[in-house]
Amino acid sequence: MMLLNAGRHITHLDLDTFYVSVELLRNSKLKGKPVLIGGMSDRGVVASCSYEARKFGIHSGMPMRAARRLCSHAVVVKSDFEAYSKYSKLVTEVIKENVPLFEKASIDEFYVDLSGMDKFFGCKKFSDELKRKVNKESGLPISYGLASNKLISKVATNEIKPNGQLEIPFGNEKNFLAPLSIMKIPGIGKETGYKLLKMGVETVSTLSEIPVHMMQNLLGKNGIELHRRANGIDESPVIPFREQKSISTEQTFDSDTIDLNFIHKQLIRMTESIAYQLRSQNRLTGCISVKLRYSDFQTVQMQCSIPYAAADHVLIKKAKELFTKLYERRQLIRLIGVRFTDLIPGNYQIDLFNDTQESIGLYQAIDSIKKQYGEKLVMHAAGHI
Repeated sequence: MMLLNAGRHITHLDLDTFYVSVELLRNSKLKGKPVLIGGMSDRGVVASCSYEARKFGIHSGMPMRAARRLCSHAVVVKSDFEAYSKYSKLVTEVIKENVPLFEKASIDEFYVDLSGMDKFFGCKKFSDELKRKVNKESGLPISYGLASNKLISKVATNEIKPNGQLEIPFGNEKNFLAPLSIMKIPGIGKETGYKLLKMGVETVSTLSEIPVHMMQNLLGKNGIELHRRANGIDESPVIPFREQKSISTEQTFDSDTIDLNFIHKQLIRMTESIAYQLRSQNRLTGCISVKLRYSDFQTVQMQCSIPYAAADHVLIKKAKELFTKLYERRQLIRLIGVRFTDLIPGNYQIDLFNDTQESIGLYQAIDSIKKQYGEKLVMHAAGHI
């Protein structure tokens, strides 16, 4: 089965401690210090932290109060998601200009398909040059792993950070993974990891030797996939990054209206609905547009770039601002629409850097209810008609 990866060359690029690195560019006095990025209050959440802070056991997602207890002298920096979006887009442009096929896996990581490049330029040489270009254009440190598939390239990157590069030759995938902890395999979370560790399965080598039928009995379909990963097998393609992908909705009214209270409620309801779709797909939007059509069928539209987001309160506010700028004629309206573009993979929690754990928990609970019982069961009161 490993022969399926023959000839493939995949580079995984990861911007090292992305949020902290951006802050270091803006304030060099933070260099060498334990830095926490996130909400300023004790009720906030750590969005990211420097390697110096990680030595104290701090990690992203940890309550700020707990992080401060572990490292009382850490410097806490209020997050600026507008700046992070700006740098992410800058790096994306550098990669887009230099490679024919890449996937933006999140705001700070990319997969680049270099298959066939070895015949002309050399995949490692090309990856080294791309690394230098990203660093030169953005000022950000970046690490990469080069391998025959996405799984191995990602694990290799994680092993070589910060500011490193590592190539895993074809055929050496299983040997590379063998001594690593099972927790290094993407897809093994706390629950699955705990179950395997209780069985005495600590290394990938041990995991790879468990018969596939036993893995299936233990973990279902996920067990089959983990068996493949433990043996270094991954045939998932690099999915081309296209900014044209969008999520949108439109509403044509039963009768043309000038009732702004009614229109605002519709706008809130529509934005809330597609924001939930965005979060359900684990994506963020970097651009929002609002469209309206007057009773004489004249159609106008306005869009603006925004810091990557998926939270209702961020997107609804921006949609209302755009509508206010658009609605100039004070005539009857027959249609309004909302559209999100510039979509990237990402978790909506990163929109909530400055919010509390309660806010994050509230979003998670609301989305869980919508998923189970339908999105109309829980709605913003301001959008209820």
